[in-house]
Amino acid sequence: MDEQIILGVLAVTLGVVVGVLLFVPFVALSYRRRGGFGVGRFVLWGAALVYVMAIWTYTLLPLPDPDTIACAGVNVDVTAIAADLRGAIVRRGSGFATDPAVLQLLLNVLLFVPLGFFLRVLGGRGAITALVVGVGLSVFVEVTQLTGVWGLYPCAYRVFDVDDLLTNTLGAVLGSLLALAVPRRYRGSPRLPDADRPQPVTRGRRLLGMLCDGLAAWVLSLTVIVAVQLVLYLLGADAAVREGSAASLIGSGVSIVVWLVATLATGGTIGDHAVQVRFTGGPLPVGLARFLRFAAGIGGYLVLNALPGAWTFVASVFAAVSILLVFTTDGHRGLPGLASGQRLTDARELEEPDAAPPGSATAPGL
Repeated sequence: MDEQIILGVLAVTLGVVVGVLLFVPFVALSYRRRGGFGVGRFVLWGAALVYVMAIWTYTLLPLPDPDTIACAGVNVDVTAIAADLRGAIVRRGSGFATDPAVLQLLLNVLLFVPLGFFLRVLGGRGAITALVVGVGLSVFVEVTQLTGVWGLYPCAYRVFDVDDLLTNTLGAVLGSLLALAVPRRYRGSPRLPDADRPQPVTRGRRLLGMLCDGLAAWVLSLTVIVAVQLVLYLLGADAAVREGSAASLIGSGVSIVVWLVATLATGGTIGDHAVQVRFTGGPLPVGLARFLRFAAGIGGYLVLNALPGAWTFVASVFAAVSILLVFTTDGHRGLPGLASGQRLTDARELEEPDAAPPGSATAPGL
C-alpha cells in the first residue's frame, strides 16, 4: 500500500479512537455552551480532529530507523520559493504547475488551509488568529523535525525549511478567508447567549443520553480491564491474563458501581448529565426512585451484560426494549420513568437540586 495512503488511514483511525474517548465530554460541553447537540458541528469537530492527526502523521511520520538515519539539512533562504518558481517556469514553461517543486509548494499551502477554516467556523476566529496559529504550529513542526523529535534522534531526519513556514502560514490565512463563504449563522462563537434556556426533551436527546451512558461505561470498563490485565501480567499470573474473566468481571463491576453511585447521589446518570435531563417527581422516596431509575436503565443493562452465557442475549433484548420505549412512552421517559414513576425534564428548569414540586413527594435533581 502507498505510504501516503497508510498515513491517511492512520490519521483517520487515530481520529476515530480519540473521538470516541472525547464523545461524552463533547456532548456535555455542547449542551452547556450551545444549548444542544448539532450533528453538523459534531461532524466538523470530527473532521478537525482527524486533521490534527493528519498534521502529525504527514509531517513527522514515518519515523526512521535510528541506525540508518541520514541527517537532513537546513534551508533558511526566504528567496528560495521565488527561485523554485522561476526554475519551474524555465523547465516546464506553461506546464510549470506540474513541476515537482511547484506541487510541493502547493501541497504545503493546502496542508494548512483546513486550519484557518476550522478556526473561523468552529472557533469564531479570523485571519489574524489564523496567521498567528499557522506560524506557531508550523514553527513547532519544523523545530520538532530540526531537533530530531526533541532529541529522540541524534540529528534532523527531515529538512528544516523556511519555505514551509511561509507556505503553511499562507494556507492558514487562505483557509480563514475561504471560511467567509460559510453563512454567518453556521460559524462564530463557540458559546451561544441562550445556551442556558431550557429545551424540550426530544427522542433524539433521550437516545443521545443513553448512547453516552453506554459508550462511557464501555470505555471505563475497557480501561479497567486493560489495567487489571497489566497488573496480572506484571505479577506473573499468566493463566489469569489468558483467561481474562477476572479482569472482565472487575471492569464490569467498576462501571456498575460508578453509575450506581452517580445516580443515587445526583439523581441522574452520566448520560443524563451530559444531555442535561433529569427524572423528577413521582410518588416514591428519593432513594428508591433513583435506584429504580438506575436499575431500569444503564444499570440493568450493565448487570445483565456482565452475567455469563445467555444473559448477554437478555441484555441485548433489554437494550432493544429500552430504546423502543423511548418512542412509545409519554415524554420519552422510557423504562426508567415507568419503573420510578418519574417524569423527564430539562435539568435547566430545576432551580434547586432537590427541590420538590408542589404535590410531589420528592424531586431528584442535579
